[in-house]
Amino acid sequence: MNISLKQLLILDVVAETQSYTRTAEQMNMTQPAVSMRMKNLEEAVGLTIFERQGKKIVLTETGLIMLEHSKEIIKRFKRMNDSLRALQNVNQKIKISAATTANHFITQMMAEFSRQVEGVTIALDITNREALVAQLQNYDPDFVIMGEPPKKLDLDSAPIMENPLVVIASPDHPLAKQTLDHSGQIKMNDIAKESFVVREEGSGTKAAIKRHFKENGLKFVSSYEMSSNESIKHAVVAGLGLGIVALHTIKTELEAKKLVVLNVEHFPLIRYWNIVSRKGKKLSPAAIEFKKFILKSAESYQKSYQDVMPS
Repeated sequence: MNISLKQLLILDVVAETQSYTRTAEQMNMTQPAVSMRMKNLEEAVGLTIFERQGKKIVLTETGLIMLEHSKEIIKRFKRMNDSLRALQNVNQKIKISAATTANHFITQMMAEFSRQVEGVTIALDITNREALVAQLQNYDPDFVIMGEPPKKLDLDSAPIMENPLVVIASPDHPLAKQTLDHSGQIKMNDIAKESFVVREEGSGTKAAIKRHFKENGLKFVSSYEMSSNESIKHAVVAGLGLGIVALHTIKTELEAKKLVVLNVEHFPLIRYWNIVSRKGKKLSPAAIEFKKFILKSAESYQKSYQDVMPS
């Protein structure tokens, strides 16, 4: 027996209006189409469902039994639709995890996306690289914003924008004068002798710095290690030593002239921010739109902080 939901919906309206014409008007169909659907329904059932009483179309006993079950089916179908809509609303939540140093730009991009797209909730977890890799292994977040993606996982990855690492100092530091006076580039060998305030062991930034020094024949030794960029900036401003940080994290301090980007050979060290997810992870429409937004708006955001980079 081949009965469609559309036929049951029409049956329900015919029983109420007792007219094919009024049913057609309510369901935005033609009268012949309604008549044909009901004829096909009777043929599928093999029993008479309708009978005419003057100008009215009324249900037979068979039709009344069908209507009783039909209403229950339609009710269940509507409940299913309501449940699916609720799930779709849940899918408007986007889960993002980001490296600690990405906090400055990802929060601004989230705010702008939320202003443009209503009804989306974004959950953000700011954590270290080790935790980000573990989350990717578990297919947990929709996206991870990080530097270099881990090579051993099956990932979809796209570069967002450049992430230049620069050497910073307090304006009172002796090496700052050489940059401020435009009196020549500082040799990398000279800064290797200085005290450094950098991220803790295990961070992506620390690993990139050590690798960069090694590639240039130098050993990098940090005097102070901090768990956040904010702590590094405060320490450098206080005169504890030099720092190496992402350029986008110090825009405010550069504008306030609390920090100086040193003109050091082989710097900036250019890295890239990437938006990363596990291959095969099902993304909601909202998550897909967020990724498009991030990739589209990255260029203008990058320009906003590169403008403060000394020439």
